[in-house]
Amino acid sequence: MVNVNIKFNGRDYLLACEDGQEEDLEKLTNQLNEKFNKLKSDLGNLGEAKLLLITTIQIMDELLTVKSTLKKLKDHNNELEKKFKEIKDLSITYKENRDLEVRKLDNELSELKASIENNEKNYTEIINKVNNSINAFITKAS
Repeated sequence: MVNVNIKFNGRDYLLACEDGQEEDLEKLTNQLNEKFNKLKSDLGNLGEAKLLLITTIQIMDELLTVKSTLKKLKDHNNELEKKFKEIKDLSITYKENRDLEVRKLDNELSELKASIENNEKNYTEIINKVNNSINAFITKAS
């Protein structure tokens, strides 16, 4: 612990803090002193105890506002995380479905190619048979 001499409302106070926290303590004291002096200027000298109480209430109000805002931000962040997870899950599902559909279409294309090749072979055979029949008919007719 380190002792720090601070000035508040025109008086010196000796306070203890953790080593390395001296600058933070001085900053906090300066901010408190500014709020206190502004209230004293705005409201007049109501007495140190009452001004300290009002200053403390204002600081607590600011703290509660910050806490409320932080909670709203955390809630919003949680909602965004849920939506991101939903989008991620939908994206994965879409990719899996798309990959399945591509494989299915590839199989259908392969089957169609095989069918076309088979039909070409059959048509060639039929055309050759018809051609041979026509040639035989022409030969017999002549």
